[in-house]
Amino acid sequence: MNHPTLQDRLDVRMRPNRPPVMYQRWSNLLFAHWEIDPEIIQNRLPEGLFVDTLNDQTFIGLVPFYMQKVRPRFFPALPWLSNFMELNVRCYVYDHRGRPGVWFFSLDCNQPIAVEIARKLFHLPYEHSVMRTKGELYTCCRKGQHELAKYDFSDHGHTQQAQVDSLEFFLLERYLLFSQSSTGIIRVGQVHHQPYQFSKLPIRQIDTTPLSWNHFEIKGNPISLLNAPGLDVEIFALTDS
Repeated sequence: MNHPTLQDRLDVRMRPNRPPVMYQRWSNLLFAHWEIDPEIIQNRLPEGLFVDTLNDQTFIGLVPFYMQKVRPRFFPALPWLSNFMELNVRCYVYDHRGRPGVWFFSLDCNQPIAVEIARKLFHLPYEHSVMRTKGELYTCCRKGQHELAKYDFSDHGHTQQAQVDSLEFFLLERYLLFSQSSTGIIRVGQVHHQPYQFSKLPIRQIDTTPLSWNHFEIKGNPISLLNAPGLDVEIFALTDS
């Protein structure tokens, strides 16, 4: 296995030379990250994936946001189906070719049809959840759980683009996702979008309830708290890793 080089990290930002299968817009994203022992992550990964590190450190992320204008290629967006809420718990990995990407432990979503489609077509661990927004308050409760996770989206600031080799670049500039089929095969999907424009938020206590749903015991404030207003995204079909 080869740890990703800077060139590997830049290469995955290139748009694939094939048509996308889906279009989406990701809006008002909150990125909260905590440092975590790389061995804990490695022990939770399937064979063929390896924990990605920055200066020998790795991180677990919690990302609530809004999915908008979700539609397959050649089909229009439908208001009752194409706009919903999502909350991801994710970590950072690479494959045997040294390609960096994201591994999702869970993706909570309040659109039941989207949950089932993503499970079947993308082999992603989507969860049915009740999610609501009221003003700047964003809430999520997973089916079968009793706790309500709450997030305040009220802080916004001057946006910037991540500098190469920065922590923000490591956390945000991810264009591959890895998933595992029911037969154990690692699949890889690519997305394409412009680099994130983000603002740094004051570090404060963030609800870690979704981390505990995934059996992670995380305490204390995140080491990084970022907000991104959003961007348009092209989704490409899964391929074998």
